[in-house]
Amino acid sequence: MLQKEVVDRMAAAPGDDAYGRLTVMLAPWVKVTPLFDIGPGAFRPPPRVMSTFFRLTLHAAPPFALTHPAEYARIVSAAFMQRRKTLRNALKNLLTSEHIAAAAVDSGARAEVISPAQYAALAAQLALQNTGIAPAKS
Repeated sequence: MLQKEVVDRMAAAPGDDAYGRLTVMLAPWVKVTPLFDIGPGAFRPPPRVMSTFFRLTLHAAPPFALTHPAEYARIVSAAFMQRRKTLRNALKNLLTSEHIAAAAVDSGARAEVISPAQYAALAAQLALQNTGIAPAKS
């Protein structure tokens, strides 16, 4: 059980207002399922927030290939640090527009509309750029 706003962030989909870094960082490992809300009246003293009881389920198989977790974390952090900027601008210190396009991601999109799988593709591009090693095929 956590504060409702936190669970909303954990379970958000791309494009949702609550979608953010927390959502994307959890996506490769777990599925978040909100189960039910618990009002302040259930507690003494009553908090000023709603709570949500939720389930975390480990993925039996990865929902997408994540071959470069460190780069994934760097890309996600950089993208959401300036979430209102386009990826082209938010990631300019890490990737060029050509690298972003090579990952099949729109460089004019903003961080909050990119799926976790697309972030993994961007991470693979960053690893390729930094090491010259081709990303693993899934």
